[in-house]
Amino acid sequence: LANKQTQEEKVLVLRPGEEKKASLFQDPETGVELEVIEKEPLVDWLSEHYKDFGASLEFITDKSHEGSQFCKGFGGIGGKMLTYLSYVYFGLKSFAGGGMQ
Repeated sequence: LANKQTQEEKVLVLRPGEEKKASLFQDPETGVELEVIEKEPLVDWLSEHYKDFGASLEFITDKSHEGSQFCKGFGGIGGKMLTYLSYVYFGLKSFAGGGMQ
């Protein structure tokens, strides 16, 4: 969205039905109507830009029991973040068997 008076731009990620809320398309301070520059479904944006963030993209179908649970539980979009920790950084010698030393 662009504010023609301030030249400020912002990005909104809306849920279905929120596009009809006029208040989301007005500057709350000035009441100026914001111009929609571009509309794109989030899934399309993610499928085009996931590599920019070093991520991988996988599609999960709702045809299996597990896939159906995933789709219902996360509203159709989910993510997994992998982080590698250095035990040396935290001053730990090792992490084995659930106990730290």
